[in-house]
Amino acid sequence: MATSKNYRDFVEETLKKMGDITIRPMMGEYLLYYKGTLFGGIYDNRVLIKKCNGNKKYNMEEGIPYKGAKTMYKVDIDNTNLLEEIIIITSKEFEKNKNN
Repeated sequence: MATSKNYRDFVEETLKKMGDITIRPMMGEYLLYYKGTLFGGIYDNRVLIKKCNGNKKYNMEEGIPYKGAKTMYKVDIDNTNLLEEIIIITSKEFEKNKNN
């Protein structure tokens, strides 16, 4: 099942408050970037965040974006303050790894 346009629009509306968020379509789903760094995606009407050391402490439920993919963390997008914190921590860790 692909992500619906309504859910994608809902996520975009929620995340735009952070600024610097980009949503790019990819094969019926969407990739999420913060300040140019890929941090997660929208898969089957779920927001999933890449796993890293910095976001383990939030004890989020795991989810698989598509068959054969690595597990990711499912985030609650209704808690925007916590969501923003998780996105920033995750993006910083992947940005740091990208530059090494």
